Amino acid sequence: MPPLLRRALLYVPGSSPRFLRKSRELPGPVDSVAYDLEDSVSPSRKADARAAVAAILAEPRVPGIREQGVRINTVASGLAEGDLLAVSKSPNLDTVIVPKVNSAADLRFVADVLRHALPSASPAPTQSRIQILALVETARALSSLPSICASTPLLTALIFGAEDFALDLSLTRTPGLAEMLLARSAIVTAARAADLRGGALDLVCTAYRGAEGRRVLAEECHGGRGLGFAGKQCVHPDQVDVVQAAFAPAEAEAAWAVRLLVAAGKAEERGRGAWALDGKMVDAPVVGKARAVVERAKACGFDLAPLQEKWRDQEPE
Repeated sequence: MPPLLRRALLYVPGSSPRFLRKSRELPGPVDSVAYDLEDSVSPSRKADARAAVAAILAEPRVPGIREQGVRINTVASGLAEGDLLAVSKSPNLDTVIVPKVNSAADLRFVADVLRHALPSASPAPTQSRIQILALVETARALSSLPSICASTPLLTALIFGAEDFALDLSLTRTPGLAEMLLARSAIVTAARAADLRGGALDLVCTAYRGAEGRRVLAEECHGGRGLGFAGKQCVHPDQVDVVQAAFAPAEAEAAWAVRLLVAAGKAEERGRGAWALDGKMVDAPVVGKARAVVERAKACGFDLAPLQEKWRDQEPE
């Protein structure tokens, strides 16, 4: 089964009619939009936001949004069940983002509510049309990652909530994010170990305005991708294009992967298990990486036919 494409996950405040409307008029395509009922909504506006998000999900899909989700309130708040019942019956809901997941019990609760709310849509746990994404935001969650990842087959990705994590551990966020390295690596590793199709999504970048904001954002994306994250959370539409470009293969990377796979096919026909390309040794893990790059490039909409034609005569060294 191919990996899920969720390079950018853009949060939209559920209590703002203006932002809800603007989310359907974004300047470019976005992989995932998450209508927020949690942190961006004040306690006095929770009921209004729930109704507004349910209403926006009842409208026909817009072509530019690949996936629509809702970040519900925490299970501990007592509001999660009402949120789920209000939005889950919309055929346009694809994901539920569960904040401050501290244990497997939190996700089992959400999965149970979804199965009871949509019995005909999910005859078996693995067949639900709604996926769950879990926000890891506390030390307790970090220490419970294996059980969280095994809690329900509806879980397809982990998300790192850096601000609440910093609050929980009394950390000071620095530009280099060194204080977050352990948590970020642990989350990526846990998602991979559990074979979550959506992998892990990195922390929010608080900068977005002007050239300097875009530079900082691109730098964070580069660091996150290097750690193994599949995408990144966004809090402003202006961040989306930078993030989605950063978490897609670069043209040179796609060309390398196509060249390598052409040569790999010829090497396999000749019974060669290890060979070279551009003076560098190539074996099964390298070929596997090239296949992953090609699959992701296709998911991102790349037309690889010209590259395949260009490199069709590539030979293994």
